[in-house]
Amino acid sequence: MPLAFDASQHLDLPVQGHAQRLADYLRQEERLLAALLDERQLTRKGPGEYRYLVTNLQVFQLQVKPIVSLQIEHGDSSLLMRAVDCELEGLGLVDDFKLTLEANLNATDRGLVGDASLAVRVSQPPLLRMIPKRMLETTGESLLNGILVGIKARVGQQLMADFRRWCRSAMSDPKTLEETTAVQRGGA
Repeated sequence: MPLAFDASQHLDLPVQGHAQRLADYLRQEERLLAALLDERQLTRKGPGEYRYLVTNLQVFQLQVKPIVSLQIEHGDSSLLMRAVDCELEGLGLVDDFKLTLEANLNATDRGLVGDASLAVRVSQPPLLRMIPKRMLETTGESLLNGILVGIKARVGQQLMADFRRWCRSAMSDPKTLEETTAVQRGGA
């Protein structure tokens, strides 16, 4: 019987000043991802497609290293990130590992609002068969929730700090903002 872990987080982040620019900032795909994730572990594969090497995770005595393929989609004032594939290093032969990630950020008049859900389904690895299933699931849910809480903290700190830098640079050179916005929208 497979193990199942789930976690989700909600974000409601008021932004003081320049909230009207959040929609344009969400189109700065590479910049935004570099602020959210460790850019040294992020590789761009194509437009809206990335490969992310997740930091090693320790589950009991096992070291697990997920490698996630991410897809980014943009709306008028939103960004959707989802995992479309995941490889797993560290659990030996596990052929039924499935990771599901879906996260969205929406720019509003007040700030950023978003939701993220993360789930894992996998058979119980042989090395962990002596540990009760419910204990493994509780540990897995705690681990996934910790990942989402970490991302939420980065949105509130690193992403907002980068957004303020981006606004300052755009204010010092308004032409840069116009050009960047046109390129991100598929214009000039």
